[in-house]
Amino acid sequence: MLFTHTAYIGIDPTAGRSPFTFAALDGDRNILALSEGELGDVLTFVGNFPAATVAINAPSHANAGLVRKQFEKQTLTPGSMRGVDLRVAEHELRERGISVSATPLREENCAGWVQLGFSLYRSLAKMGFRAFPHEGEEHLWLETHPHACYTVLIGQIPLSKPTLEGRLQRQIVLHDAGLGIKDPMGFFEEITRHRLRLGVMPMELIYHPEQLDVLVAAYTAWMAVKQPAGTIRVGGKEEGFIVLPVGELKEKY
Repeated sequence: MLFTHTAYIGIDPTAGRSPFTFAALDGDRNILALSEGELGDVLTFVGNFPAATVAINAPSHANAGLVRKQFEKQTLTPGSMRGVDLRVAEHELRERGISVSATPLREENCAGWVQLGFSLYRSLAKMGFRAFPHEGEEHLWLETHPHACYTVLIGQIPLSKPTLEGRLQRQIVLHDAGLGIKDPMGFFEEITRHRLRLGVMPMELIYHPEQLDVLVAAYTAWMAVKQPAGTIRVGGKEEGFIVLPVGELKEKY
C-alpha cells in the first residue's frame, strides 16, 4: 500500500531485540509510525512513501584517514597520535565536547551496528535514494547522530539516556520542538503517593531510549527539508556529513 504522505523518517540500527528501530513524521510533525524490525521491514516501510527523507543514526562512510593525515602534517610525536583514527565529522564534534564513536578505516573492522548502517545506505541507494541535499530528488538520505542532536538542542550534554530523567529530558525537548508525541509532563500528573508506595509508575507515558533516538532523527530529517537554515552539517563529502537540527554550534558543550 502506498501512503499519500511525504515522510520524514528516522532509523537507528542499534536497537536490541530487532536490528532496526524506525519512526516517521508527516509534514506537521505528527507520528506516522514508531516501530522496529529487520532490514527488509524498514525498506518496505520506506518504499511505501511517494517522497521521503531518511535520517540514519549511523556513519555513512568509513574513515578515509583525513584526520590522521592532518595530524601527521603537524609532525607530532607518535604518542600524540592516539585517537586520530576517526572521521572529520567525529573529530569536529569531539573538539566541541560531544562524545561520538570513531569510525574505523575498514568496514570489516567496524562494529556490528555500523555495518548494519552501511547495509541500509547501500539498500537505499539501490532504491533510488540520494544523499541530502540533492535538488529535484524526492527520496533522500542523511546521516545524523542522536546524542549530538540532543546535545545541541539542549545546549549542553544531556542526562544519561537509559535513566528515567534522561528519557524525560529528551521527550521534553521533542515535545517543545513541536512533535506530536505524548506530553512528558503527564508522567508527573499520574504519580500519586499510593503509586509511589507500590512502586507503580506510569512508564507507558515515556518513550524508550531507542524510540527517542529515532524520533530526534526523524525531526532532523524534517528540519533539513522544512527549515534548512535551522540545520548545520559537520564533516566533508569524502567521509560524509553529520546533520544536526540547529543553525549554529557552540564552541564547547
